[in-house]
Amino acid sequence: MAALSAYSSRTIGMLCLLLGAVLFSSKGVIIKLAYEYGVSSISLLGLRMIFSLPLFLLIGYFRGRKRRHAEPLTARDLGTILLLGVVGYYLASYTDFLGLQYITAGMERVILFTYPTMVLIMQRIVFGTPIRPVQWVATGICYLGIFIAFSGSDLSAGSDFLKGAALVLLSALLYASYIIGSGRLAPRLGNIRFTSLALITSSLAVITHVSLSSDPLLGLPTEVYVYGAVMAAFCTVAPSYLVTEGVKRLGAGDAAIIGAVGPVATILLEYLVLEEHINVLQGVGAVFIIGGVIIIGRSKG
Repeated sequence: MAALSAYSSRTIGMLCLLLGAVLFSSKGVIIKLAYEYGVSSISLLGLRMIFSLPLFLLIGYFRGRKRRHAEPLTARDLGTILLLGVVGYYLASYTDFLGLQYITAGMERVILFTYPTMVLIMQRIVFGTPIRPVQWVATGICYLGIFIAFSGSDLSAGSDFLKGAALVLLSALLYASYIIGSGRLAPRLGNIRFTSLALITSSLAVITHVSLSSDPLLGLPTEVYVYGAVMAAFCTVAPSYLVTEGVKRLGAGDAAIIGAVGPVATILLEYLVLEEHINVLQGVGAVFIIGGVIIIGRSKG
């Protein structure tokens, strides 16, 4: 009975992570649709977090009322959550955005999805967490699929390629720290409380950044605000809680590997929404990545 319960919890965690990855991946498609109206990246990022912040506040407030006897936050817990919100979400997003100015989107995705390996190695170095053989196998299969899927893309590098690659690699490292932090704190403090506090911090950091820039937030086409609201609800708030729930049930290592399904979801969404072509290599890569996800899903924790 206990084994069945553990399997059920693992299955739920895997589904949360898969759905979260798909929702996160749809963000890129919505951004492309919004760009057709001439909005800047900074303005769009600001709208995303402005619409997200009230949702994070409401969810955190109502969840807090239900958990009156929840474990109290220590000063160390609060400091760690604030650090993860700024570093793991705000700075990770910002460095990724900067890197995309210098390298192609295909190469950006390949570099960004090195974070699962970073999670495994960082946990090993900092916490002594053992790396199971099945994790290495699944990681290898997923990365092989990622490189195959994007080998047919235009990965040509400009003069600033190394600068862009370094920025995206830094983004992957920063996001890996968030995955590890959520895996350590969410099970003890609660998924919703942890995510709400971390993402409220991130939202405030992004809004502060945008307010100091010269890019407008008012007077934009109505469609841009609609895309911003959709991106906030379905590509930011919902997947944030889904991923944290998945990390709580499966652990940071397996969760990071399953997150590699994101590039496949992006390919499919671009084909369905933007009618972009899917070549044979992308299809083969998708099969490898899904295979790696299945291996993790069927393995024992």
